[in-house]
Amino acid sequence: MNAVTKIESWGNSHRPGWLDIFRIALGIFITYKGAVFAMNIESLEMSIEGVNMRYTGVAIAHYVIFAHLLCGPLIAFGLLTRIMCLVQLPILIGAVVFVNYKEFMSVGSKMELEVSIIVLLGLIVFMIFGAGKFSIDEKRRQEKAMQKNVA
Repeated sequence: MNAVTKIESWGNSHRPGWLDIFRIALGIFITYKGAVFAMNIESLEMSIEGVNMRYTGVAIAHYVIFAHLLCGPLIAFGLLTRIMCLVQLPILIGAVVFVNYKEFMSVGSKMELEVSIIVLLGLIVFMIFGAGKFSIDEKRRQEKAMQKNVA
């Protein structure tokens, strides 16, 4: 058994039930932020304009919107949760380190840094613990186990 399988099985067996509610809320929030970014793409591009390469800001903005709108619902339903969290990690690390770094020393922050940190920690938790009992991933895992038992 390799290390990833060991972590996955440990996470599945040591998972508290309230994390399912947090996973659904996290997925809905990520989808919401993707929709907000899609409606205000210019402000998203301005917030990442510190990257001084041609068209990189536009490419990053489109990646952020696409990833949020794709991964958010899948995280909420619990489908391919670990992979979707992995896709979201670079976005949230960038949000914490590069975009919201100015809020470390500012007085009138809008809580964007704190929200980004909570979402980042939530993604890390779901990469370790998985989607949970009330998810499509769990249903697929149970169906696969039943097929093994029948065969």
